[in-house]
Amino acid sequence: MRLVKQLMVIINPISGTASKKGVDEAIRHEAIKYSLATDIRFTTGPDDATRLAKEAIEKGYYGVIACGGDGTVNETARALRGSDVALGIIPMGSGNGLARHLNIPMTVKGAMRVIAEDRVIACDYATANDHPFFCTFGIGFDAEVTYKFSEKGKRGLTTYLQTTLDEFVKYRSEEYTIIANGETVTEEALLVACCNASQYGNNAYIAPTASIKDGLLDITIIHKGSPLKLALAGIDVLTGLVGKTAKATTFRAPNVTIIRRTQGAAHLDGEPANMDTRIDVNIHPAQLKLFTTARKSHYRALLSPQIPFISPFILTMQDIGYKIVNLFR
Repeated sequence: MRLVKQLMVIINPISGTASKKGVDEAIRHEAIKYSLATDIRFTTGPDDATRLAKEAIEKGYYGVIACGGDGTVNETARALRGSDVALGIIPMGSGNGLARHLNIPMTVKGAMRVIAEDRVIACDYATANDHPFFCTFGIGFDAEVTYKFSEKGKRGLTTYLQTTLDEFVKYRSEEYTIIANGETVTEEALLVACCNASQYGNNAYIAPTASIKDGLLDITIIHKGSPLKLALAGIDVLTGLVGKTAKATTFRAPNVTIIRRTQGAAHLDGEPANMDTRIDVNIHPAQLKLFTTARKSHYRALLSPQIPFISPFILTMQDIGYKIVNLFR
């Protein structure tokens, strides 16, 4: 007799932009095809997914499926780290950064197929001042955008891009001291991102070569610069070419300390947070079991990588312009 695996499915009804009407029935339909038993629950507020996932551990469930965005995944995974219960993802959020990194399909049918394949790996997670994150953590410009985006009544990629443009006009770089790998550097930067996975979501890559199984953080620093240079750095993120030019520095480390002048905005997996002036970020290797796929990930940048080929020309013309202006001062 075949053993039926018990799964708790946690659905966040307000994640993303699409209606969740009928999602529970679609999940049940797919689960029956694969002889999986599902206990479907809906969240009603903050930290509900964490509470429900803890219940699943206590009841000995085989896996817990987070149906929502990166925030829902974060809440669910918080409870599962260090346990034998595996995390599955049905992407239903605005960005779905971790799911996209793992090449999990953006449909119920495709995501349930991944879970049915039962390929479970042990992956890393990280903490920033003991607050867990599974995809990305950041301070600076992206954190400010996250705060403003969270206040918007409407979600989605269009709203996020508009919020980014609005903040870009008025944001000023900050000074950070970064301690990692036995070295200390102090500089002004637009943002500092510490990444377990490769992207913010929507195929915007802040750490294109990051791995969730290498026991290391991928740290990206986007340097202070002129508005044009910073705009081009933003294009690098959207095309997956960040770190390949002088506009950003990337490196790997098992931990990093970031010190800034004042406490303030941060983000954990795209959710806003408030952090102190000193932030200690640490990786925790192979502490989360995760359903994933053996299918090879296909690189899908949000914008075509052809766009940055014009960057050297634009920067050269800008530098020439500055020199001409200085001649007549």
